[in-house]
Amino acid sequence: MGRVVHFEIHVDDMERAQKFYGDVFGWTFQDWSEYAGMPYCGAVTGDSELGVDGALMQRQGPRPERNQPLNGYACTIGVDDYDSTEVKILDGGGSVAIPKYALPGMAWQGYYLDTEGNIFGVHQPDENAK
Repeated sequence: MGRVVHFEIHVDDMERAQKFYGDVFGWTFQDWSEYAGMPYCGAVTGDSELGVDGALMQRQGPRPERNQPLNGYACTIGVDDYDSTEVKILDGGGSVAIPKYALPGMAWQGYYLDTEGNIFGVHQPDENAK
């Protein structure tokens, strides 16, 4: 089975992106630029076996235009408290792409743009969502 084992978020400003993801989700970063041959920071997203780690990678082309179709994958990040996470996203310079909505009987979901113009999802399990 082909399990996702790594992701890359393309960024314009490495420090700004590290601050955003560190402040909002508590991620930590390690400089792997020497291995990659370009600005590249490994992202540690948690300390459990469940999940996947990834990296921030220096963008190699133009920034995505707002409201264009997604070309790639959207990562969805699990959270314990959707509403407080949204406040952190907005306070950190992110913006709403698709507002919070219910996946009835399963979870709360929504999509945001980070400080680099990338879309990502937020997911809070909640069997009472409706």
